[in-house]
Amino acid sequence: MENNNDFEHLKLENQLCFLLYAASREMTKQYKTLLENLNVTYPQYLVLLLLWEHERLTVKGMGEMLFLDSGTLTPMLKRMEEQGLIVRERSSEDQRSVFVTLTENGQSLKQKAADIPERVFSLAGNDEKESEILRNSLLKLLHNLQSNV
Repeated sequence: MENNNDFEHLKLENQLCFLLYAASREMTKQYKTLLENLNVTYPQYLVLLLLWEHERLTVKGMGEMLFLDSGTLTPMLKRMEEQGLIVRERSSEDQRSVFVTLTENGQSLKQKAADIPERVFSLAGNDEKESEILRNSLLKLLHNLQSNV
């Protein structure tokens, strides 16, 4: 006869993948509300964060940093270009490389977005130490999973 305690590890609430998935969905939902006044989606916000930090990146480099393939990233960048947030330019040295830079409009959103990290921090309900521990744990998990690919 099976003892239910033998299968405790199969409970949904004990699945790390489920907790990450559910927390990610809830976090993205919170961002959706915060990003409405910027008129960008959460993935577009991630692109903006990269460009605010680096000013100019290749599509390939952005894909690596965001863990997105070009089939996902390229249509999103095209929409952002249509919105007037970014400019895409082929490299004159290597036609396969496409550089992405912000327009003035894209750069101006930085000021509007300045309070978003603090607001998310407040919504998460963690203190600074808890947030740092969580961030470091997630980074370690991400690196461990990547090295197994």
